[in-house]
Amino acid sequence: MAFVVTDNCILCKYTDCVAVCPADAFYEGPNFLAINPDDCIDCDLCPIECPAEAIFQEDAVPEHQKEFIELNKELSQVWPRITELKPPLAEAKKWDGVENKLKYLKVENE
Repeated sequence: MAFVVTDNCILCKYTDCVAVCPADAFYEGPNFLAINPDDCIDCDLCPIECPAEAIFQEDAVPEHQKEFIELNKELSQVWPRITELKPPLAEAKKWDGVENKLKYLKVENE
């Protein structure tokens, strides 16, 4: 079972989770992070470190965010791996807690 990054990471992109991941399972997009389920070792460190509380165990992803399970898998196949702490996006605090941000997800750098 893997962990899944969900909606609240969009437009925040805190990387505290990346810094504690022993499996280097995170992948970085323009305004979101994804976890590769094949890399994830289910260690339970990342959800504790996520300031946005955007990471869930796959079987605990809220029903209205289930699409993020497949989205993490797909995006982690095309985005580069991230292994180091970086600053969050400039307006992360403004967007933290805003619901239904999927429409703002950027898949490619513009």
